[in-house]
Formats: sequence, C-alpha cells, structure tokens
Amino acid sequence: MSALAAGVVAGCASRVTAHDAAFAGSGGVREEAKNWNAQRRFLTTRFGNIAYTDRGSGQVALFLHGFPLNSFQWRGAIERLSPYRRCIAPDSLGLGYTQVAEGVHITPATQVQMLIALLDALSIRDVDIVANDSGGAIAQLFFTLHPDRVRTVLLTNCDVENNCPPPAVIPVIDLARKGRFAEEWLAPWVADKHLARSDKGLGGMTFTYPEKLADETIDMYLGPLVESPARRALTNAYAMGLAPNPLAGTEPLLRQSQKPVRIVWGTGDTIFSPNDAAYLDHALPRSQGVRWMEGAKLFFPEEFPDVIAEEARRLWAV
Repeated sequence: MSALAAGVVAGCASRVTAHDAAFAGSGGVREEAKNWNAQRRFLTTRFGNIAYTDRGSGQVALFLHGFPLNSFQWRGAIERLSPYRRCIAPDSLGLGYTQVAEGVHITPATQVQMLIALLDALSIRDVDIVANDSGGAIAQLFFTLHPDRVRTVLLTNCDVENNCPPPAVIPVIDLARKGRFAEEWLAPWVADKHLARSDKGLGGMTFTYPEKLADETIDMYLGPLVESPARRALTNAYAMGLAPNPLAGTEPLLRQSQKPVRIVWGTGDTIFSPNDAAYLDHALPRSQGVRWMEGAKLFFPEEFPDVIAEEARRLWAV
C-alpha cells in the first residue's frame, strides 16, 4: 500500500471542489485588507519591529505563514478560531510588514528566536501552533527546541528534514544569492496580476484556484517585498536562509516529541509531496493522522479556512 493510500485509510480524505473555496470577491478582499492593515500591531524586539495581529482571548494560538506570504494568509482561519483562542499571527523576519533590525541574519532558527522574544514580551507562556510551508519548518524547530512552550501543533504542507529545501525552491535560493529573486520573480507579479495568477506566477504555482486570487491579496503579500531596494534585499535574505537544510538533525527530536500533532495535506502541491506528510505522521509519536485535501495546492489553508478551523478545534478539543 502506498504512503498516500495508507494515510487516507488512517486519516480521512477531502475532495476539493470549487464551491468550497473561501476567497472573497475583490470588494470583500479590499475590505479585509483595509481592516487587517488597520488592526496591525508592532512590537519592538532586538530583531526589529515585529508586525502581528492579535485577536480573541484566552489560550493562545500562534499562526506561522508561508513564503512569500504574511499573516494575512490566516485571516479566514483566525476569524473562525478567535472565539476559541487568542490568535496571534506575526509577519516573519524578511516578509510582510515586519521591520527587520540591521544586522539580523534571517534564518528559520532566527525566526524561532524572534517568536520566543515576541511571546515573552506579550507574557505568553505556551501556544497551539498552526503552520504552513516554511512556517511549518519554523514550527518544527520551535516545538522540538522549546517543547515547554507548545501544547499542540497543526501542520499543513511544509518542509521536512529529508526534503528541505525542496528541489522546486533551489532556483529561488540561487536567484536570491545573486540578488535577483525579488526583482525578477515578485516585482513582475505585482506589476501584472494576470501573470501572478498564471501557471508561471504565485497563483498557478501554489493556489488551488488561482483565478480567485484577488489583486488586493497579491498586493498585500508581494507589495511590501519589492517596495524598495532594502526590502528586496530582505526578501532575498529570507530565501537564502532556507539553505543549507535548517531541519538537519531534527528527526530524532521529532521522534521524542510528545506533543499532539494533526496534519492536513494538499495532494495537488507540486513542492511538497504526500510522502512528506507520511514522514511527519510516522516520525511524530503522538500524530493524530493525516487529513488529505485532494487536489489542493500549497497555500490551501487560505482557500479553505473552514477545514483549518475544523481540524484546529478538534485538536484543541473545543
């Protein structure tokens, strides 16, 4: 039996259909972006001024976004989960609206240090983590290095030790090292939203329904990353920080972890495969199995916030 088939038997499979997608129309996204920008907070740390959103009350859920996105990725899930948790979603160093301090070396390990500083400053002891893409790599480092700070983990398509960085990301890292990634990939997508939604753009590569990706969403994600030479350099720095393998040596720590983990995985992803989900499921002793999202691509958590909310509430038992 293949790893995918075994996971479907052990967990559950969900078929992705067009009516499930949670993308608002252009007007709705425009209002969402306006509200998100208005409610953004900043907290000064030694890593810089960290941009984050903070909604709800009670125990804290920490949302870690993918690359090249920012916390706006989690707006739908946070709307659904803020009645049950205080939802904190920071923008990673080098991405979104976080202002990075001079001299900070941007790596997943540094992101973990920043998150600890952020939580300490907010007097937050422990969290439930929800993560996607490179945010999932950061999550694995976080809960293996600081197990006392984590209650549960919900992982979606993301890096794993034996696929980090994945082959599809190597050209991005190579261009970033030449100082060309932000200029040659992201800037054209900001200028031409049809290109951004095409098979050669962010939408076609990583969204299940790229035609539903609003202009305003593209601007929210990519606009800040190319607005100045300094920001483009930080974007390139984020990509460069993904190599060498930041998860090297984590498997023994994963096998020792006693944190409850649930995995939700899109099978249409061309960057991370179902084998990566199976790896996590087998490596984590308290994995609660895999929910397969048939045909969904890398950034499906934005498109299907109801699924994220459903799985998070089940994991949290609320």
